[in-house]
Amino acid sequence: MTTLIDARNARAARHPEKQKREDTPVLRKPDWIRVKAPAGGVFSETRNVVKENNLVTVCEEAGCPNIGECWSQKHATFMILGDTCTRACSFCNVKTGLPNALDADEPKRVGEATATMGLKHVVITSVDRDDLPDGGAEHFAEVIREIRKAAPGTTIEILTPDFLRKPGAAEIVIDAKPDVFNHNLETVPRLYLSIRPGARYYHSLRLLERVKERDPAQFTKSGIMVGLGETKEEVMQVMDDMRSAGIDFLTIGQYLQPTRKHAAIDRYVTPDEFKGYETIARAKGFLMVSATPLTRSSYHAGEDFEKLRAAREAALAAGRQV
Repeated sequence: MTTLIDARNARAARHPEKQKREDTPVLRKPDWIRVKAPAGGVFSETRNVVKENNLVTVCEEAGCPNIGECWSQKHATFMILGDTCTRACSFCNVKTGLPNALDADEPKRVGEATATMGLKHVVITSVDRDDLPDGGAEHFAEVIREIRKAAPGTTIEILTPDFLRKPGAAEIVIDAKPDVFNHNLETVPRLYLSIRPGARYYHSLRLLERVKERDPAQFTKSGIMVGLGETKEEVMQVMDDMRSAGIDFLTIGQYLQPTRKHAAIDRYVTPDEFKGYETIARAKGFLMVSATPLTRSSYHAGEDFEKLRAAREAALAAGRQV
């Protein structure tokens, strides 16, 4: 009983705004969703580097199912701007509340950890920081600069907030010239009010379009979750919207419910359906598509970046506009 009480208290501390909600039903996971528990020497090495540098990872904070595989290969996604988000999306397991002040030394520590781990490709994400005048944009830029300084051969992928109502913030990050600018649309427009109430679908779409307008060389990337009640037609419309905004790389993964206070899973989408989405997306012109039940924004990001770059080169060689 103590364990149950402690677990409930821990959830309440992370998501106080959700505690008055009714518990949502939990569906039994199909075999294709099950993953191995994290273990092994390399996994421990990765964890030690993260802890020694006093860093936060979205792998831990969001309860990513791929942490065992990724950390065992020395892949980790660093989460900057603290561990507390100013929004309360119904799908997300990151802690919500009033964040602490920015850690001015964090960019340097991220750069040093990237170098220590010998990462060829690093992914940087963050919580939403609506409390900051620029939404944390300058901090993102400083992290990019510190990684370039400490690990000049490393390619950098960022997964940013939407910088809603922060004029000029996106441009600060774009001008820092990451190799990949990622911002997730997360779901179809119809579900925004219940799943992503603090965001605006067309604002997010426009953010990615502005990246291409300002720096066409930057790759753009976005992802959605399925299994929340969306229809196939709605997913296909999102694909079309993304292509109209010039997005290069699409990820599609299964939504997994963090707790019974979070949005319920409508259904588990089958592997065959994911293959169908991948086929459709490639036909619509995306340079790169990752669509599997366990796909997440940074899953296999390094390998996928190499494929993405090769796809652009092949398209240009064939005379196709990208």
